[in-house]
Amino acid sequence: MSPEEIVSSGNNDGREYPKRPVASVAACVFKDNKVLLIKRATPPSLGKWSVPGGVIELGETFEETAKRELDEECCIEIEVGKVFTVENATFLDEKDRIQFHYIITYLIAFHAGGEARPGMEALGVRWVTREELDNLDMNPVVRKNMSDAFDIVYPGD
Repeated sequence: MSPEEIVSSGNNDGREYPKRPVASVAACVFKDNKVLLIKRATPPSLGKWSVPGGVIELGETFEETAKRELDEECCIEIEVGKVFTVENATFLDEKDRIQFHYIITYLIAFHAGGEARPGMEALGVRWVTREELDNLDMNPVVRKNMSDAFDIVYPGD
């Protein structure tokens, strides 16, 4: 389906071939010197390890989005900390058209309850150490932001 067909068919929720960047949140959730990752069940980065999070719904705050997304993707509750970076993430299709464009606000968060397991939007979940980040199939920008989050939460480690 072409971008025009997606838009005209009503199957586009505004994420694929967007008219403008889509605001989203990623929560770097920590527990016992480890951070929570999900294996993505949807494009972009389908099948890669990533930070849990998602699109901000109308009227939601960063914190509300993070809490809702962690419940949906990982079945856990979190305590939200501070914003630590904002990224511009663009993904091109095979014809070099912008297929996805997100403005991602990265938050520090901490596990507050529940056993992490994949929800409807994740193929897998796992807690990883800083050292394990280098060996996982993930976007390099996500890897760098996860490493930066470790530096904030566990300085000097």
